[in-house]
Amino acid sequence: MESDTLFSVDDLATEYRTDSGRIRAVDDVSFDVDAGEIVGIVGESGAGKSAVVKSILRTLGENGEVVNGEVRFKDYTVVSIDENGRDPDMLSDRELRKHVRGNEIAMIMQDPTESLNPVYTVGSQIREIIGINRDLGSGEAREETIRVLREVGIPEPESRYDDYPHEFSGGMRQRVLIAMALGCRPDLIIADEPTTALDVSVEGQILELIRDLRDDYGTSFVWVTHDMGVVAEICDRVNVMYLGKIVEQGPVDDIFHNMQHPYTDALIDSVLSPDERVEKLEPIRGVMPSPMDTPDGCRFHTRCPDARQACTEIHPELDASAEHDAACIKHDDYGYEQSKPLHIERE
Repeated sequence: MESDTLFSVDDLATEYRTDSGRIRAVDDVSFDVDAGEIVGIVGESGAGKSAVVKSILRTLGENGEVVNGEVRFKDYTVVSIDENGRDPDMLSDRELRKHVRGNEIAMIMQDPTESLNPVYTVGSQIREIIGINRDLGSGEAREETIRVLREVGIPEPESRYDDYPHEFSGGMRQRVLIAMALGCRPDLIIADEPTTALDVSVEGQILELIRDLRDDYGTSFVWVTHDMGVVAEICDRVNVMYLGKIVEQGPVDDIFHNMQHPYTDALIDSVLSPDERVEKLEPIRGVMPSPMDTPDGCRFHTRCPDARQACTEIHPELDASAEHDAACIKHDDYGYEQSKPLHIERE
């Protein structure tokens, strides 16, 4: 890891066991996050975004398994697996819970109703997590809970402390989850589609809050989303995922003004700009193939309007060390211009 890199993922590969065989849900994914940086992972449902998050935190469940790759956070080896098996320096499950998960790396989930227990008050749930992870007494943990509730914009936190989750609006419940994550003072927060269920105005407030918290505390974020509009609003760099692989990555400004992969272009075109009037949005053509039957060559060629014959034969690789790169043969010396265009029937 470079000196300013807080968190790194290298050649991560994850498989799930199913009745039909093993599915490669994450395929050689690499990216890093610097201190105080917000890095996005974007793609449609089924692209592998959540599988990356679960692999990082080692919460895949019994049928999931990281089969290759390394995940490092500060001086911790969170994941390290190769053809020889598990690295002995890799944290045990107990060490991961004690030193990293919840303490130094926190998580904000998409649905607060799944993360908040309806029979306990909001304040008691946050207080318990803060107390455990920061080894604080009940009184100190209560004071810290009220402080972080105020920090995330919950009005009158002293009285709201004793309210139950159902007494909060959707946007306020999401703020509660952010307070729960911040209360442990983590260096990295992983946010998995945390604004998807919110209306646009509330989503804007949450994104503004995240930017302010990053600026005030230097907290780094991995922001998982399907929405390129959210990416443009909050991220410094972005990784575009398709069918288990990162197909383009780079600084947000470069991605939006000089996109290099047709899938990135399609994602951007499917988002309505606030100052744009259109008859209808242009959806991405076709559907994502099953990970049980990935296409030969470029995985996006079955939906790509620019596909050539060479795209069915060559599997372009991403240079993860480059500042901005895309896994597309148009940008490499693969003879794209000389290859015959494909005429694929699309819905």
